[in-house]
Amino acid sequence: RLSNRSAGPFVPLECTGMPDTLFESELFGHVKGAFTGATHDKPGLVEAAAGGTLFLDEVGDIPLSEQVKLLRLLETRRFRRVGSTQWRDTDFRLVCATHRDLAGMVRCGEFREDLYFRLNVFEIEIPPLRERRDDIEPLIESMLARLAPGRKVTFSAAAMQQLLQYPFPGNVRELRNLVERALLLADDGLVQPEHFPEAVRHLKKEGRENLVAPDAGELVPLAHLERDYLRRAVATYSGDRKSLALALGISERALYRKLAELREDGEG
Repeated sequence: RLSNRSAGPFVPLECTGMPDTLFESELFGHVKGAFTGATHDKPGLVEAAAGGTLFLDEVGDIPLSEQVKLLRLLETRRFRRVGSTQWRDTDFRLVCATHRDLAGMVRCGEFREDLYFRLNVFEIEIPPLRERRDDIEPLIESMLARLAPGRKVTFSAAAMQQLLQYPFPGNVRELRNLVERALLLADDGLVQPEHFPEAVRHLKKEGRENLVAPDAGELVPLAHLERDYLRRAVATYSGDRKSLALALGISERALYRKLAELREDGEG
């Protein structure tokens, strides 16, 4: 709102699960006859964002083969529509978001190093929800205003306390899911702990305490504690491996490597 582009367009692109050819077409547009189904010229999002901001959500999911095209765009500020030989100039601000460890992906060869440094001009790290619990209540108020406008809904003190203790491995998206579920179940408009999923209702404080050695004077190898924690996380987490890796603060590749090590030890 404070930038000199505030009056310009804000154009988002979700990069997750996008095929290589579709990414290029969405970003740069295409001309008639460029591929089967291209019945007319279509401008891309780069053109749509001219004078404003292009937002690439989950930039870490851009296919490796397509990353060089994004790098070339950032370096030259020029592009060609798919199927065209005409170069076009553009002017936009790029903002990216990702839940992935891009530096780790660079080390693993999954993300281009030159693109990483080109993107990483000014980094803003958003802490997970479990590290900013003071945000939970205002986030709920904002969600209620959007999900149930005009409806009087309140969270009981017990329900709010339950949420403040929950680690939210799915971050804000998981909180939104909990709010939506509560809206469906709380017919009288008062949200209680019983309106939450079992994983939230039965959260036990001793879960974290069990991660340390029972005898405070007894030291154990850190690798043992990590294996114990990973076994418990895999056994109790209901999401997929991708979201589990996010909750644990590691890359998906690192998670699979650790799980393979557990299986080799006969523990997975």
